[in-house]
Amino acid sequence: MAHDHDHENTHRQDHGTTPRHAHDHTHMDFADMIPMLEQEAELFSPLYAEAAAWLRERRPDPGLIVDAGSGPGVISCLLADAFPAARVVAVDEVEPLLERARARAGRLGVGDRFGTVRADLADGLGDVEYPADLLWASRSLHHVGDQGAALAGFARALAPGGTLALLEGGLPPRYLPRDLGIGRPGLQSRIDAVHDEWFYRMRAELPGAVAEAEDWPALLTSAGLRHTETRTFLVDLPAPLSDEARGFVVTALTRLRDSLTGGLDPDDVATLGRLLDPEDKASVHHRTDVFVLTAHTVHVAVKPE
Repeated sequence: MAHDHDHENTHRQDHGTTPRHAHDHTHMDFADMIPMLEQEAELFSPLYAEAAAWLRERRPDPGLIVDAGSGPGVISCLLADAFPAARVVAVDEVEPLLERARARAGRLGVGDRFGTVRADLADGLGDVEYPADLLWASRSLHHVGDQGAALAGFARALAPGGTLALLEGGLPPRYLPRDLGIGRPGLQSRIDAVHDEWFYRMRAELPGAVAEAEDWPALLTSAGLRHTETRTFLVDLPAPLSDEARGFVVTALTRLRDSLTGGLDPDDVATLGRLLDPEDKASVHHRTDVFVLTAHTVHVAVKPE
């Protein structure tokens, strides 16, 4: 809850951000997506580690870190590693994801300072020990209908001088060259257009949905926080990909095909079918030009003392 995403990487290969209403809109069942959520977050771990190091320069010694919309806890555990003196609490609505987070923390040896809380971000952070010194929210806020109200709740959960790190926005992922040699060039750009319409409907259907311009620094300021900095972190895995990264691209494109087929024209659907057919030499299973390139943006704000 990257955690995943940008419009939004979370919906393309959702990395882990799951309030209650996730099961109610656009047929997203995050419990069923656990393998995909973990696959993406693990592959993108260098990005999250870089973001954590950047945060450590600004907030070196937090006592309590809250991961709001934690998903299966890959990033939560990475934060526990980056801040070895901190207690980390993963907050999510989906209990199977929290079970995976607890199991991961135990395997990685941080279970003694790791906890989970089941809560819907639209209703607050549940029974988290307040106040938090660092609150991380990775592509979870856009699953809440009233994002401004949720940010105000995040602000209330912070200690004076506490830091909110909000990962929202960035750039859509790219896996394929513009001209694939099959189908019409520009497939991923057309997928983006269909996905943007899907994202608009998803947001509009959320309970209590409030339309907001995605000016994240302004929203942070409206929540009573002092916006201090924005930085974008890159995932750049060039061709030829490792087997792990190639498997991730297969997963991501499969999810896109299954969720967006109704908005794509038949030729693009057929091209996606070829790209995912392991028997087709033009598929991503065999191509040497497949890559992973995306960018995630983190906005940092501080609660006045």
